[in-house]
Amino acid sequence: MPLTSDITIDASKFSLENVSEETIGVNNFIERATSSGPTWQEVGPVKFREMRENGKTGFAAPVYLPAAKDVVVSSRDAGRDIALRVYTPDNGQPSKGLFLHIHGGGFVMGTHQHQDGKLREYANTFQLTALSVNYRLAPENPWPAQVHDCIDAAEYLVDKGEHIFGARLLFISGESAGGNLAATTAFHLLRAHPNHKIAGLILPYGWFDVTQNLPMVTTFERRLLVNNAKMLGFAMAYAPNTTIEARRNPQISPIYGDMRGLAKGAPGGKLPPALFLCGTEDPLLDDTLLMAMKWMITGSEAIVKIYPGACHAFTAVPGFKAAEEAWEATVEFMREKMKGI
Repeated sequence: MPLTSDITIDASKFSLENVSEETIGVNNFIERATSSGPTWQEVGPVKFREMRENGKTGFAAPVYLPAAKDVVVSSRDAGRDIALRVYTPDNGQPSKGLFLHIHGGGFVMGTHQHQDGKLREYANTFQLTALSVNYRLAPENPWPAQVHDCIDAAEYLVDKGEHIFGARLLFISGESAGGNLAATTAFHLLRAHPNHKIAGLILPYGWFDVTQNLPMVTTFERRLLVNNAKMLGFAMAYAPNTTIEARRNPQISPIYGDMRGLAKGAPGGKLPPALFLCGTEDPLLDDTLLMAMKWMITGSEAIVKIYPGACHAFTAVPGFKAAEEAWEATVEFMREKMKGI
């Protein structure tokens, strides 16, 4: 009997032969758009955010939906509130739970109000109240401001969600830097609220290791929305004047967290089920593979879906087959976790 590996990989997902012409075209478009204007370091974060708001960075301006509303919740800091964007199901029927989304943007870009379309999709597909948190941004507010805001928002939903919104917190989601904050927030809830069971995490192309020391992120030069130089700039804005060793703090890079210990103290002795999504042309591919592997090692459920040739943030490309497949995987994952709710 031949020796078999304890770990197996579907190598076809990483084969260049399986990168579709559509994916190549999408990547070429994104590369041109990314290269057509200045970086946020060149014009400054405030100016670049203004350019994004007005659709002047090579990509479309954000769309605001009238059905999405802002509410404010208290923070740990006296006199400072945190805004949450809220989208309730359009059918007016009772919500089955709360879905907390944490946006990406390298800890530097994005707002809770740029997520309206995504919130609507989650709210209406799953009959959930979908919320996005307006955490403070770097470099004006470096770490741990972002972590504190996301934890404070999640704590509020755990403590008061059923009273205020009529449902309990079920899911936490975050893409890219938001995936980092989603994992960090979930790990906090496991410690602080061990009896509050999270149904699942959705973590597309998460940035789990801010040391910038993994092979893919250090060697990826192509300007597909982000590359090694841009990621390093985000890391330095988020955790300025820190060494690689300092950025191994699990509150900065959750991949270094004691996941075995967290799982041991969690409901059922496991971490919440997690869905990881990533393309192979993404500097954060190693982050996804290693984080998911560490998740599995604890005996917890981690579903990993890899998309040949897809770049960072590919799920945001309208009509893109890989994005549609990623959404189908998300729907299947969440519906499975919502059985009986």
